[in-house]
Amino acid sequence: MMRPGLLDLNTLTARLAEIKERKGPPPWVERVVVTDQFTVTAICQAPGHPNDHHYHIYDEAWIIAEGELSWQYEHSPEPHVVRAGDIVFAPKNHWHHIEVLGDRPAIRVAVSVTGEFHRYDRPGCKPVSR
Repeated sequence: MMRPGLLDLNTLTARLAEIKERKGPPPWVERVVVTDQFTVTAICQAPGHPNDHHYHIYDEAWIIAEGELSWQYEHSPEPHVVRAGDIVFAPKNHWHHIEVLGDRPAIRVAVSVTGEFHRYDRPGCKPVSR
């Protein structure tokens, strides 16, 4: 069962700076909004923190709030470098991989379909071994 988000009928706004202060150093994840249709998740990742190659059966998008990241897509040979203020799209059924660039953590805010998860059952997909 998915836990509820930070925002709801009674709490309609949140500040990323307050989430960051409460969560502390990366890595961390905060589900900000969870509805029947979509989920908004803030993700803070440190340089060198591993990420997997995965895909989704629904499209997803992110807003980059802090830092610099590289997005690799299965259908696009060159990495896409994004920075704070950029918006990123990941098409459904294509794997992607995310890596923090530089020496500072990065924060991205994801918008995805509620209940969707990382999928690995196709060539090129690799979960992170922990």
